[in-house]
Amino acid sequence: MIADTNGEIDVLALSPAVGAEIRDVDLAEPLDDDTFAAIYSVWLDHGVLRFRDQQLSDSELVSFSRRFGDLDLAPVKGHGQAVVEEFPELFIISNVIEDGVSIGSLGDSELLWHTDMAYTEEPPKASCLYSLSVPETGGETGYIDMYATYEALSADLKQRIEGRTIKHDSVYTLDGYLRDVSGERLDPDRIDVSEIPGPSHPITRTHPETGRKALYIGRRQNTYVNGLLIEESEELLDALWTHITAQEPVASWHHSWRVGDLLIWDNRRVMHRRNAFPPESNRIMHRTQIKGEKPI
Repeated sequence: MIADTNGEIDVLALSPAVGAEIRDVDLAEPLDDDTFAAIYSVWLDHGVLRFRDQQLSDSELVSFSRRFGDLDLAPVKGHGQAVVEEFPELFIISNVIEDGVSIGSLGDSELLWHTDMAYTEEPPKASCLYSLSVPETGGETGYIDMYATYEALSADLKQRIEGRTIKHDSVYTLDGYLRDVSGERLDPDRIDVSEIPGPSHPITRTHPETGRKALYIGRRQNTYVNGLLIEESEELLDALWTHITAQEPVASWHHSWRVGDLLIWDNRRVMHRRNAFPPESNRIMHRTQIKGEKPI
């Protein structure tokens, strides 16, 4: 890892592929335009930014997130509380249960590689996650560079996905709950992936700011390559995900959380995942999402 200075900010690369830490910046204080422009440039270069030892109110978290663009409202919950009171932009991610009710969503289980809200017509540009309580072990978040995974594709796979789109399931959450907040769980034996409603996006998307191409495949669960037989779609998706797994050692970085960490990542360029953690541990995160555009 090499530390350098970019304008008025101190930057530490976190891996050769993805991720950089911005050091000695207090996000509770307003950022001048030149400083933010430098931060934004590093973000485009590295895909994920980490800021440590922050002490942010909900209002300050929302204000910082807005520097990256207009914010989405928190997504409809699968279960548990959806938003922070008075801040509909803040989504609670937590396994904590109070008086028999989950205070947040996504529990304590492993969450496999995915892109946030690919099941919407205009998925978010970025996601920002701020840690309030973290377990002593587990719960790490991994990031993988989808520029690199696209560039490492074989000529055959590149040809097979050229011009094709994937339909992304808008019915079930990543942890298998119906999005209608009924609390019902996914039954994979009753799923026809070609019939599940959801938007379609190109498998290869062009980043609107850098012009670089990236794989954009959302998640493995309930996805379908349009125009193929289900068996053909499953085979092609399996080949893509096998390729991603093979690229993990050179294209990914994993973050171990501390209280006060804030990470913001570019959903147009990276996928992320979460390790499971002990259910008796308390993990509380507040998340914002910056509005994006339809992938092309």
